[in-house]
Amino acid sequence: MRILFTSLASYGHLYPLLPLAVAARAAGHDVVYATAPDFHPTLEKAGLETAAAGLTLQEAFGRLFAGDTRGRHEIPEAELNEAIGKGFGRLLPTEFMTDLAPVLAERKPDLVVYEVGNPGGAFAAHRAGIPAMAHGFGRVSPGGLVEHIAKRIGELAAELGLTGDSRLFWGHPFVDICPPSVQAPEFVAGARRVPLRPVGWSEPGELPSGIEGRDRSRPLVYLTLGTTGASQAHLLTSALRGLAALDVDVLVATGPSVDVEALGEVPSNVRLEAWVPQSELLPHVDLVAHHGGSGTTLGAFAAGVPQLVLPQGADQFTNADAVVEAGAGAKLLGDELTTDAVRETASRLLSDSTVADVVRALAAEVAGMPSPEEVVAQLPQYV
Repeated sequence: MRILFTSLASYGHLYPLLPLAVAARAAGHDVVYATAPDFHPTLEKAGLETAAAGLTLQEAFGRLFAGDTRGRHEIPEAELNEAIGKGFGRLLPTEFMTDLAPVLAERKPDLVVYEVGNPGGAFAAHRAGIPAMAHGFGRVSPGGLVEHIAKRIGELAAELGLTGDSRLFWGHPFVDICPPSVQAPEFVAGARRVPLRPVGWSEPGELPSGIEGRDRSRPLVYLTLGTTGASQAHLLTSALRGLAALDVDVLVATGPSVDVEALGEVPSNVRLEAWVPQSELLPHVDLVAHHGGSGTTLGAFAAGVPQLVLPQGADQFTNADAVVEAGAGAKLLGDELTTDAVRETASRLLSDSTVADVVRALAAEVAGMPSPEEVVAQLPQYV
């Protein structure tokens, strides 16, 4: 079978599709992955053939704000929301749809698997008369910015003659990597879900020294605010100093957007790493303090680790809500994110037996979901 995968050009949108794409290739299917060229090296490291399509998020919003010298926080919220809706709901889908048309004509795939943030894949498949399957990256969360985006997507879909509810992805089969117990109940009730175990993906690499085989009697806390602009030095500083005040070791993944020098001198029990293979690290930690990105949230569920969520934007707030509602952790918002609050909340989570029971149950739920290989075996029925 010939399968084309496509996602937005962002790690948080691309990584969730890689386990299924790699499993499909390993099963002997002809697989090509289409996204912006900036992310082709990542795909090639995974052994996947690539095709160029779409824009990066930076390119898209560079177009929308071309010539605008204001910083993000200087833009009124209503104007920013409108731009986000236009970017994700009109500009990016149109660019992907246009670029995918010749790829589909040449490759003639039997199935298009599109990441839900990239409806341009669904639109291109619809125009070409090719069956399509949506692939999620986490909890499907209504409200907030999602409404601005969904409105634009619905308008574009109607123009193209694609009928059905855009919030249920026009009735397409939906590969759902979110454990059912924390997925939005209304989505579980209405979507054509194809459950898939969330398998963490990270660039190949070695764990920092001393992680494997360490003494588990001393807790290890992992702190990350992701790979995007959410990773701000002042936020990391408050969080790491709160964590460092505990009798624990703290491993901080600073990411590419943090000026490490701005963190100043860190306590002796804090270790800074520019990058870690997160999927391999999570089973070794006792608490994850993070921004609420879907990959980290689901990875912590799978590893059975309590979470302290410090959301900054996008779907991070609803992910934080899901963690709290499940009893798997806590969240700190806005002005609540102080050094003292981080220390007190992390201390409670590390010792709370009820939370420990919840995260163990979530890990068992994730382990019981179908593997990528099992889902690949189902794909022919959707053609």
